[in-house]
Amino acid sequence: MRYQIGVDEAGRGALAGPVCVGVVLMPEDFNWEAAFAMVTRRGVPRLRDSKQLSAQQRDILYEHISTHGRLKHAAAFVEAHVIDEIGIVNAAHEAAALALTSLAVSHSRVEVLLDAGLRVPEKWQQRSFVRGDETIPVIALASIVAKVSRDRLMEELSSRYAPYALETHKGYGTLMHRRIISRLGLSDIHRTSFCGRLRLSRKTV
Repeated sequence: MRYQIGVDEAGRGALAGPVCVGVVLMPEDFNWEAAFAMVTRRGVPRLRDSKQLSAQQRDILYEHISTHGRLKHAAAFVEAHVIDEIGIVNAAHEAAALALTSLAVSHSRVEVLLDAGLRVPEKWQQRSFVRGDETIPVIALASIVAKVSRDRLMEELSSRYAPYALETHKGYGTLMHRRIISRLGLSDIHRTSFCGRLRLSRKTV
């Protein structure tokens, strides 16, 4: 049996919180249509990346990925202060390498398929695809792992950083979030390199 590993990220453009990379190990004959049928009301199931799904649909698929006996998944985070130090591109690559390591799979047995803009260490046989999360089943599954894992982390952090309403915008640069930053300044999970004109002194929350 041949296997593929899908790789995708979430949180690349956020103003706060980590970047997250999700990975899914999948046999090539996996029935992805049956998975997406669970979130398709009518018509033929089609691939959709995590941003095209509702939170409820993502949760359904994440549960399916987590409990299916033929799939294995992992997620890795690189925090905001590291993003500020090495840049978002390098941080995403680092998260991808960490997530692959978490799978504990030999690089000689699989091919890694990545959404465009990501890469993993050279020892892995790998290919990248533009809009891979909409066209390659295993990348679409990885996008769900990344998105759900990061959203859940941001919801957990919201109690500690309550004034920033992280549970609502998940750290992205919404109008609400930018207005909060303008009023309160930056917390220690904000990416100073991303905040531009909104950059203010850090405040303890």
